[in-house]
Amino acid sequence: QVQLVESGGGLVQAGGSLRLSCEVSGIIFSIVNMGWYRQAPGKQRESVATITSGYSTNYANSVKGRFTISRDNAKNTVYLQISSLKPEDTAVYYCAAALPGRTSWGQGTQVTVSS
Repeated sequence: QVQLVESGGGLVQAGGSLRLSCEVSGIIFSIVNMGWYRQAPGKQRESVATITSGYSTNYANSVKGRFTISRDNAKNTVYLQISSLKPEDTAVYYCAAALPGRTSWGQGTQVTVSS
């Protein structure tokens, strides 16, 4: 059974930083492409950053230069370092694993940025 458990969210002032973590179990983590997504109230879920099994990364234009995705295969964990936070970054952040034929999601972690 695949499980993804996010942590690290919270309330932070604009300009601050957070590091989100997503620990994964039930799959061979090192061969799976991973991603972080977010969903703000009243908006659709959007891709924030992705990282392949080969460590190639891709970012949404809105977060380039502020967010960094990384992975530690020894810990079965994917991270999202988020810096220079803005109020518009407020959302529930989800990690996702791209599995054959489907995507597996975590439960999400709330990030709230106050102005």
